[in-house]
Amino acid sequence: MPSLSRTRLGIAAALAAAMTALLTAALLTTAAPNATAATNLVADPGFESGLTGWTCDAGTATVVSSPVHAGTKALSGTPSSAADAQCTQTISVAPNSAYTLTAFVQGSYVYLGATGTGVNASTWTASAPSYQQLSTTFTTGASTTSVTVFVHGWYGQPAYYADDVSLTGPAGTPPTSTTDTTTTTTTVTPPPNTGWTHPVYLMPLDNNPPSISAIVAGSGEKEFNLAFVLDSGGCTPAWDGSSTQLVSNDTAVAGQINAIRAAGGDAAVSFGGYNGTELGTTCGSAAALAAAYQQVITKYQLKHVDFDYENGALDANTAVRFGAIATLERNNPNLVVSLTIPMTTVGFPGSGTDEIRAAVAAGARLDIVNIMDFDTGLTSGTEVAQTENIATTAASQLASIYGWSTATAWAHLGLQLMNGHSDQPSELFTQDTFTQLLSFAQANHPAWFSYWSVNRDFQCPAGVPENWAPGTCSNITQAAYDFTKIIVRY
Repeated sequence: MPSLSRTRLGIAAALAAAMTALLTAALLTTAAPNATAATNLVADPGFESGLTGWTCDAGTATVVSSPVHAGTKALSGTPSSAADAQCTQTISVAPNSAYTLTAFVQGSYVYLGATGTGVNASTWTASAPSYQQLSTTFTTGASTTSVTVFVHGWYGQPAYYADDVSLTGPAGTPPTSTTDTTTTTTTVTPPPNTGWTHPVYLMPLDNNPPSISAIVAGSGEKEFNLAFVLDSGGCTPAWDGSSTQLVSNDTAVAGQINAIRAAGGDAAVSFGGYNGTELGTTCGSAAALAAAYQQVITKYQLKHVDFDYENGALDANTAVRFGAIATLERNNPNLVVSLTIPMTTVGFPGSGTDEIRAAVAAGARLDIVNIMDFDTGLTSGTEVAQTENIATTAASQLASIYGWSTATAWAHLGLQLMNGHSDQPSELFTQDTFTQLLSFAQANHPAWFSYWSVNRDFQCPAGVPENWAPGTCSNITQAAYDFTKIIVRY
């Protein structure tokens, strides 16, 4: 028989083993949420099932068997001059939670990131000759329920590869399907993104704007850049920055956009201009600025937007501004973005090239870089020759920055003129000047041929004192819509 002491030791050992088992079970139960948090939330992260769960730019993405990081498949994205070969996946997440996003990528200028309400995280590499891991982290906000994960290359660059995309953190609750019986229509549905080649600038609420029906009937023009939306205070979008013309309350411009679309055309909104406070000056973050811009895009169902950073906004707060634009592009995949830049007699100023490079660094796509080919002052030769030289130099600068061919650079260049007398007394753009520059545009194929502005496409009334370059007339002899009639021929 065992001794009493050994029996007690056996009982003690058994009790200790039981306590250890209970403690281990308790620890495993406590650790369960952490195990869930470490789960990869990305569907088909290694592209083993093709592009299941992913949405990619049309015609740019495929699945390849080499090179791969792990498994048997990987994503191959081939950018073009007009698309960065982006693939996205929207994933449910939990509010107020930390996440880590990683992927293995190979190629030049490959970007990885996530965007959502209160989330704007990204990272990139300029060169990855073989697979390298990109990683970024973010914390969701109180109202964040989903994020869109993205990976893309850069325009005109060779194919890139991505594999083993991972988003780790607490899983969110997928949205439930609901039926909304309320329909609110503020504007006519925009047409497809086609034919955007001569969008003239129009101030819809200032400088005595003509009616849309009069412009269409008088010139045939149906493409418009409507200017300008500014900040009325506290990161609040308003026409001309006026607290009495808030975008949220607007019906007047919405009515004009309806008329444009009813005529078979479309409209963009231009943010900024020389006067007033551009939204990027006061909105404190890229997320807040993107939300302000998005309010305008949603209000008018825009497919085209223009950013005209001038005066104190030129080359300022660029991380916020271009971070916001990158967010807009991820959230609005069909959005066409133009950046308008004032020029010098030798092409882009340093502030202009700084802006373009800042856009590249932020992952913001510039579909069109619109040059204000006026207000430089005529220094020698003819107005036509100097205007052509500035545009040609700008195309060369674009080609250098992006590594594009000359033809590709022209295809991303917007050529904007000013009719009649400009703000510089040495400059004068006549109808013949516009006609000669139309031929120049037709030979070089810029993305668009435009001018400032339809409000000025009239002869000034006789006997009425005017400024040198008034906002409501050209200060030269002309018939109504002479200049617009030339622009629409492009």
